[in-house]
Amino acid sequence: MAGHAVKHDYHLVNPSPWPVVGSLFAFIMMLGAVVWMKGLAEGNFFFGEGQPWLFFTGLLGIFYVMFGWWSDVIRESRAGDHTPVVDIGLRYGMILFIVSEIMFFVAWFWMFFEGALFHELRAGESWDAIAIGADFTGWESWPPPGVETFDPWHLPLINTLILLLSGTTVTWAHHALQHGDRKGAIQGLILTVLLGMSFTAVQIYEYSHAHFAFDGNLYGATFFMATGFHGAHVVIGTIFLAVCLIRLLMGGMTPQKHFGLEAAAWYWHFVDVVWLFLFAFVYVTFQ
Repeated sequence: MAGHAVKHDYHLVNPSPWPVVGSLFAFIMMLGAVVWMKGLAEGNFFFGEGQPWLFFTGLLGIFYVMFGWWSDVIRESRAGDHTPVVDIGLRYGMILFIVSEIMFFVAWFWMFFEGALFHELRAGESWDAIAIGADFTGWESWPPPGVETFDPWHLPLINTLILLLSGTTVTWAHHALQHGDRKGAIQGLILTVLLGMSFTAVQIYEYSHAHFAFDGNLYGATFFMATGFHGAHVVIGTIFLAVCLIRLLMGGMTPQKHFGLEAAAWYWHFVDVVWLFLFAFVYVTFQ
């Protein structure tokens, strides 16, 4: 057996069911989304329009896969499989993931600016003026007539301050762990998770008082897609940080091995920066 010992720095992953199982549940979730919105058969109780059970079945399955897959990654780290070379690969992977997320939000900003800057040219050509949210004599402005936007210096400003403060607390947690201060790291993460939950609560309250809808006009669609997807990323980031908090409370992570927390901090700072752009351009500039 000794002659067959591994003599390289790379981790050869054991056969895993998660890629196949994850793909299956992703397919079920997307099929369920179509069924929920459009339905497969009119009048069918199980697959007709408005039936969300298939979508949520796939979504719960994806959560199960995420839990199982990432638990395996944590066990690999504890077993010593994450060598310095593997650790570099994980960092590159997280960086590329964040870059892909940046391009995702670029698409929504592009759509919003397209509507804001060129709506006069698009109306009557590739876009119908009615689709922009106004009649044919009132599409000279953005937001369209009849759309009452949010006051940026009220709830949006509060959420901006919440995220900026959370950026400092997650940095505190990261630096505390780097210096062996587990208590400080735990306290910083608790505050960050609470601030993330506060942001989500304020955004839900804001949405419930919106004077425009997702459908019916281009401004509402682009606004809710951009800010809504950011809100979803805040929820994901909050869960990410909460998992790191649980691992710290259970004795996991050390000053030398804590890439999970570092990746969560990177992701959280990305979420902060995206919100600053949303606040500056979607809320303030085109209010």
